[in-house]
Amino acid sequence: MKHASLWIDGQWRDGAQGRTSEVLSPSNGEVVATYADADVQDTDAAIAAARNAFDHGTWSRSPRQRAAFLLALANGLEAASEPLAEEISATNGKLMSEARHEIVAAASELRYYAGLARNIFGRVTEIEPGLMAMLAREPLGVAAIIVPWNAPLTLLARSLAPALAAGCTCVIKSAGQTSLPTEGAMRIASEIPTLPRGVLNLIAESGNRCGQRLVESPDVDMVSYTGSTPVGKAIMAAGSATLKRLNLELGGNAPVLVLPSARIPTAVDGIVRGALSYAGQVCVAASRVIVHQDVADQIRAGLVERLKAHTPGMPHDPAARMGPLINRASRERILSLQDSGGEGAINRLACTVPAHLPAKGGFVTAGLVEVKDPSSPLMQDEVFGPLLSLTVCANEREMAAVANHSRFGLAAGVWSEDLGQAQRLARNLRTGTVWINGHMRLFAEIETGGYKDSGIGRLHGVEGLEAFLQTKHVSWQLAVPSET
Repeated sequence: MKHASLWIDGQWRDGAQGRTSEVLSPSNGEVVATYADADVQDTDAAIAAARNAFDHGTWSRSPRQRAAFLLALANGLEAASEPLAEEISATNGKLMSEARHEIVAAASELRYYAGLARNIFGRVTEIEPGLMAMLAREPLGVAAIIVPWNAPLTLLARSLAPALAAGCTCVIKSAGQTSLPTEGAMRIASEIPTLPRGVLNLIAESGNRCGQRLVESPDVDMVSYTGSTPVGKAIMAAGSATLKRLNLELGGNAPVLVLPSARIPTAVDGIVRGALSYAGQVCVAASRVIVHQDVADQIRAGLVERLKAHTPGMPHDPAARMGPLINRASRERILSLQDSGGEGAINRLACTVPAHLPAKGGFVTAGLVEVKDPSSPLMQDEVFGPLLSLTVCANEREMAAVANHSRFGLAAGVWSEDLGQAQRLARNLRTGTVWINGHMRLFAEIETGGYKDSGIGRLHGVEGLEAFLQTKHVSWQLAVPSET
């Protein structure tokens, strides 16, 4: 039985209250690990360590040191890829292929921001004769990074890499379910000699007391959170007391629009991949298929055929196309949600519990519900599972209206061989990302983020670094020689 500890001020420890919580396997419901369940005392100690390292250390003024650390951490994750992937798969149920890809994506983030760490520049100008103004780019200070369970290392690296590149010090709050692989990554970090004590700190908890402390503490300058919209709004409200800088990537219910010019087999394949990666437990997963009436029959038939073939299985089974949901509660939520399509809804393919897999796991088959009411929960709530809705529209304008009839605005897809039409639709969609003839194509170099209830700020890319920087104006007067 593996145990995940806390890492605070350069030391591995259990929580101050001695609490330990269990991690249950999404595959069979059995205990696969335990972790030290942190309390407010542990959180305060982690904040104090990060604050001291930022205020009294040289990390914030050492870009080459920061770059070297990020590169070393990327190399370390790759060297430990297989055991880390095993821990991800065991604790959140990902297929091993998906877990391995997560390590690759995390390493890519670290390497990208290692390059940017050595390219943070301000500017100097002469306002009037002899009056100089310098605009310096400085790190914000202590950053709290709150990480969900669905992609523990990729989503950690997505915030941690720019935070460290900017010169911040960090307190990471891991999801309890995936505390083990997060601790594994921090074990690698702790052995890199270029990391000063207190720059990185790790806690995990089963509740929200530590998260609340991070958001409320005046010694934390910034919170980067990935997770649900209700929690993001609570963080925003609590952080207002200290005017905290926030970077929030929240919920989504991504529409996918299929136009008559689309290559139907390619579109169907792409939609299914975009919908069922990690059993749909991805914030940008394709959820709402909005199809033009001219190709509705083809898309409907193609989706049903492909979804039936997308069989769930144990994470180590090479024949499995999809792993379990994180727990049985998520499975029951999906089974209930498929009955919420509203008036006129038709269940084209029902989600079911597969009889050949452990009943105590989170396994469920993929489903498709044809929906007419755009206000139904299937269209308005975050699905976060392998359940798609299908809506047929008469024209492009109606398709855009249905897509935008949502409080979410994280991502969308457009399938069309008419690039002009696809670009026109992309411009009219109120989402932070629009993929044309593809889905879920994410890169360290390219910013992502949400409109509306899907969040504030951007991650990835240069803007991801900007989130952890602030500007200082320094002005001085030169002695100006008198004219002769």
